[in-house]
Amino acid sequence: MVGVSDGPEAGRAPAPATARSRRPLLSPALAALLEELHAHSGAVYLLHPEEPVLEMAVMAGMPRAFAAPWERVGLSAPIPVADAVRERRLVWVSGEEEMARRYPRIAVVLPYPFALAALPLATADTVYGAVFVTWPGGHPPELTDRERERLRAGCDRLARAAEENRPLGREADLLAAPVSGVAGTLGSVEAARMVARLPYGLVSLDLHGRIAFANPAAAELLGRPAGELLGTLPWVSVPWLNDPMYEDRYRAALISQHVTSFVALRPPGQWLSFRLYPSTTGLSLRISRARPVAEMAGPARKPGSGPSRLVTISQVLSLARALTEAVGVQDVVQLVADEVAPAVGSQALVVLGSQGGRLHVLGHRGYPDPRVVERFDGLPLTERTPGTHVLVSGVPAFFDSREQLWRLYPDRHWDTPFAAWAYLPLIASGRPVGTCVLAYAEPHVFPADERAVLTSLGGLIAQALERAQLYDAKHGLAQGLQESLLPHSLAPLPGIEAAARYLPATQGMEIGGDFYDLVPTGPLAAAVIGDVQGHNVTAAALMGQIRTGVRAYTTVGQEPHEVMRSTNRLLADLGAELFASCLYLRLDPVRGRAVMARAGHPPPLLRRPDGRVRVLDLAGGPLLGIDASATYPTTEVSLAPGSVLALYTDGLVESPGVDIEDSLVDLGALLAEAGDQPLEHLADALVRHSAAARRRMDDVAVLLLRAHGAD
Repeated sequence: MVGVSDGPEAGRAPAPATARSRRPLLSPALAALLEELHAHSGAVYLLHPEEPVLEMAVMAGMPRAFAAPWERVGLSAPIPVADAVRERRLVWVSGEEEMARRYPRIAVVLPYPFALAALPLATADTVYGAVFVTWPGGHPPELTDRERERLRAGCDRLARAAEENRPLGREADLLAAPVSGVAGTLGSVEAARMVARLPYGLVSLDLHGRIAFANPAAAELLGRPAGELLGTLPWVSVPWLNDPMYEDRYRAALISQHVTSFVALRPPGQWLSFRLYPSTTGLSLRISRARPVAEMAGPARKPGSGPSRLVTISQVLSLARALTEAVGVQDVVQLVADEVAPAVGSQALVVLGSQGGRLHVLGHRGYPDPRVVERFDGLPLTERTPGTHVLVSGVPAFFDSREQLWRLYPDRHWDTPFAAWAYLPLIASGRPVGTCVLAYAEPHVFPADERAVLTSLGGLIAQALERAQLYDAKHGLAQGLQESLLPHSLAPLPGIEAAARYLPATQGMEIGGDFYDLVPTGPLAAAVIGDVQGHNVTAAALMGQIRTGVRAYTTVGQEPHEVMRSTNRLLADLGAELFASCLYLRLDPVRGRAVMARAGHPPPLLRRPDGRVRVLDLAGGPLLGIDASATYPTTEVSLAPGSVLALYTDGLVESPGVDIEDSLVDLGALLAEAGDQPLEHLADALVRHSAAARRRMDDVAVLLLRAHGAD
């Protein structure tokens, strides 16, 4: 029998009895389906009338909290009920390993042995929603013909109920009712006396985990009066049981319908043994005193001789959060090495990527001889190896010992210091992206629950690796674009020595709009430095157009003010929404003069041969691209032999919380002190000692020019 518990609709005014009696509900139809299938839980979802969303209408056999992450799911979500609706078919998941492989999001939250079937609720013309039912661990790997037929018949009944009751709200959930009146049992008073005489604790938990009964021995062992325990969750009312691991054991027992147990320390030093006996009506909990853990363990166990410590749900979620922060491929490899491998007891790892039909080593840790890892690099996917097999098949492989590996792959007798391996396929967005190999120094048993956790972690690593590979590809493209737009080397100028530095901002794609260039024009020369607003691909592209325009106008012999005015009109004609600052110089080393035109750019610094430094007060015009009719007056500056001009972009001197005048004073002091050094050393010193450059909040460009006079 299935009874109705208080649901979220309990406070609503009831419909008239005549109306309710004529309208079949989903709840009894779902209860009948579970009874026919001998399933222990299930739920009905209904399609939202205006959104592509499935909403849970009723759940049976399990607390709704177990399915809380999936109360509302989009039709595109990678979960069984959504797949069943999209594909109009039965979705069957035979156990925890298949769940971890196909639906890692569910396996991360519910890493327990159970089987699941999901089907659409539909008539010939309309889809109303979906249903799923679950069986405890131990169900055969395939559904029987009888089960398939009863699933179809039950879904037809549910679809008709949904059709006749549209629109439907959420119904009351169904939980199994307590067994009563079983023949041959003692009367309730005598049963209570018997239980009270037992030397060990007995506790009855309902399906929500609340305490419904506790005998005196249980109250004594837990250290709380029975009256204070009733109606509470043990891991809430007993402080020293407030550990996610203990609640996890309750969930495992209820979902798998298998007996589970754990040992807990009651402060200051008493160990208690807890054993949970589940059924579809609740759980019985037996509590007894246990020997200290050190005594229970007996002789020291050899490493790898038993199951390793499992990663808890909270650890998995923590690892998932950490993986979302990994940016590049090497960040992913480092994070897996630092956090994932130690958490699962692995001593070494290799991360392999798939490209061009071959496996390539993306990174490795823990291998004393790199040549062992190099054997993986470049392997065709057609090669018969564990790494290629799991990637092609999508099924993880676990080898408890060398002998097991060599038995399946006799041609792979590699000289390796490791004795057990987990090969995890990295599948993201339905596409194989690589393989993660975890190696263990000693033989290592992989029980089913650990395999499920490792497979789920493989899914998380795959998603992080896919994002990282995309980032690295975009970053490489951005760097290539940046390098192509800036000069690879500075052109030699008559009577002028030059050095330059460029640092992209560390945020975003590390590509920006700062630029510099030198253009020889016979006995004269031109220098330019500028900064396009932003540091992205758009800014870089516009920077390339400005640099090309400046070169063209210089080559045809325009004067500095004309070069700046022509470049300004170019930006206006391009319709660019970004602005740019610019400083243009016409250098005449024979006469020792420089003519400068400025468009909203920071003023340059001039170090005279005697070491004195001053900020040049130049006339100028607005930023390029603001006013197409703007003019740019010029300023002529004396440039004696030995003088150094320091041209820079604002990324060198502008920093949050620091006054730009103070930054210029510091920059001038450093230029005065180190200005006699070779320009390459001086350029490094300016960048190295700039607080703004170290923070890299903006792109930084520096162009240094030292006059030598006529040759």
